[in-house]
Amino acid sequence: MSNEHPIIPADHAPNRRYSIGEVSDMLKVPQHLLRQWEERFSQLRPKRTNTNRRYYLREDIDIILRIKTLLHSEHMKVKGARKRLTYEIVTEGKPAYRLEHRELLDRVAAEAQSILTILGSDPETDNFVTEPEPDNIEPFQARSIKFRK
Repeated sequence: MSNEHPIIPADHAPNRRYSIGEVSDMLKVPQHLLRQWEERFSQLRPKRTNTNRRYYLREDIDIILRIKTLLHSEHMKVKGARKRLTYEIVTEGKPAYRLEHRELLDRVAAEAQSILTILGSDPETDNFVTEPEPDNIEPFQARSIKFRK
């Protein structure tokens, strides 16, 4: 993970903990608003010390930045922003549909085949006889996905 962050200075450690006051100053968001967002957005759950003081990590700051963008720049209501944030967190980096799963599997298989080609043939496995594929298996045909509005 890169140490670059749009808000956090580069000389700060990646696992540094920030107080609510520091986050408020960095993001130009009042502390009371951060507390409200913590109540309204289940995705924002800063850790707490033994004395019950909040501390924020980089991941929390990223979530706060996204909440701020959704509410202030994109003018979304809290309910819509909550849904969008949940969707983004859940689906980020994960295939959302079967077709994407299939495409991901095809890319992995192609990459594995290219690695095997680079490595060359193995004399021990060259003796294996592969059985032909049965005639009753149809090749995979991707269907278009229709979404309801």
